[in-house]
Amino acid sequence: MTPDAEFGYELLVCRYAELAWHPSDGSRPAIVARQLGTKERRWDTVVIEVDPAAFGERRAFGERTIDSDLLHVVRGAPAEWAWYRDALPHPGYPWRYVRQAVHRAADRDLIEKRRRNGRIEFRRTRPYPDWVERIVAVENKPDLDRSAADRLADQLEHDVETALADEAWLATETTGERVEPALLREIPVEAGILATDFSEGVHGNAGSVTWHPSDLSPADRECRDPEAKTLRLEIAERAYGKGWRSFHDTMRPDCRHFELRREGRALVPYCAAKEKVPTARECAGSCPSFSPEPPQWRTNGWPIDGGPGKGFEQVLARRRERERDRAERVE
Repeated sequence: MTPDAEFGYELLVCRYAELAWHPSDGSRPAIVARQLGTKERRWDTVVIEVDPAAFGERRAFGERTIDSDLLHVVRGAPAEWAWYRDALPHPGYPWRYVRQAVHRAADRDLIEKRRRNGRIEFRRTRPYPDWVERIVAVENKPDLDRSAADRLADQLEHDVETALADEAWLATETTGERVEPALLREIPVEAGILATDFSEGVHGNAGSVTWHPSDLSPADRECRDPEAKTLRLEIAERAYGKGWRSFHDTMRPDCRHFELRREGRALVPYCAAKEKVPTARECAGSCPSFSPEPPQWRTNGWPIDGGPGKGFEQVLARRRERERDRAERVE
């Protein structure tokens, strides 16, 4: 059954995207994340379509996000030893921050560094690959009425105008009609519309395309502004490191009421005390129903190392890795 909260619906859309992307053009290798974007616009669901071989090369850099400062260093690292100020373009901010990023990158084995003649020199361990094919933004609204369509129209118009994403979509629960009337009245024609039916949980056929999106990307990928290219890569890196199952980072899986429940082929958080899918605001230490795991659960009194809460985190982490593996294997 589709959760009442938009947060719960968002998780189901993310899982559907993993199973069935692209909904109108057939299978494409991709990773999925949620609540990412820029200072001006945050997207509910972000789909990063990847080149499988290049994605495998990206994974060789580790499982964590490479942030913007580290990207400047890793992308610009030379094949041969060089002073970092000679090898890198001016960052637009003081060089001391670049030097700090060089040290951080070396600590994570993203590059090699050495001190020679009083200078910090570095070189790459491997080239940073061009692994991102396309970025797709999805806005989620399970219950779409006229007022919601009005608000979403402005957000989607922004996505269309900036064209930072290659496609913009709206996902909503189906009304049972052939065409969702509220959508077509308000939503920009360039945005795709995905009607979902999660009444039997998430599966690959739980969505249908009501309106096909326009391709917002320039005809030549190289035509993008360099600043936009960098921003897109930063978003993709955050999506890679965060994924969409990171909801446990802002919730309390160590509460004895916290569960993971199956919705078809999706696992979503569930609060046994409230008998619902909670939001991050609700699932907090300040919750009146919060009941921490007994200490013996987190030591030797439980078969899962660290207690049930840690067990939930391990299950979600394994599923994230499985999806990364699948995106890398697709040809």
